[in-house]
Amino acid sequence: MPSLQDQLLKAGLADEKKAKAIKNEKRKKRKQQPKGTAEISETEIRARQAREEKAERDRQLNLERQKQANKKAIQAQIRQLIETNRIERSGGETAYQFVDNKKIKKLYVTETMADQLARGRLAVVLLNGSYEIVAEGVARKIMERDESAVVALHERQEDDLGDDDPYAGYEIPDDLMW
Repeated sequence: MPSLQDQLLKAGLADEKKAKAIKNEKRKKRKQQPKGTAEISETEIRARQAREEKAERDRQLNLERQKQANKKAIQAQIRQLIETNRIERSGGETAYQFVDNKKIKKLYVTETMADQLARGRLAVVLLNGSYEIVAEGVARKIMERDESAVVALHERQEDDLGDDDPYAGYEIPDDLMW
């Protein structure tokens, strides 16, 4: 099968001089290129750049999705911690006031709960727009995941051993030798 160049020459649309000149020009171009490199067209370069940009966008989108999934998982953990460990506060007549987002809020709790809240043994946490009361240990676990979920948690005093200390009434003498 004759080439297109041969067909054009036979038809008289191109002459031998032009064909030789074009052939020589192509050969010179090939010789000028270093060995092992192929001629890369502009469209191939654009296509490669477009693929790289798309891959980068996909990576960013995947990272964003991962962050959202992690955030949802943390919120689910917090919700589960609060729902399983919340302390029932029904029947409370004592008002306990605390600050949330520069606003003073009020919860009605029992006398002992108010005392424990003030001493840092209990904490107030926020769950789906409502306030719940949980133990200090649970509140610390929640704070590890999201500090904004814990609304009120007072620091415990070092000398506060609590009501369950059996030796609370006994003082240690200063001159005691071991």
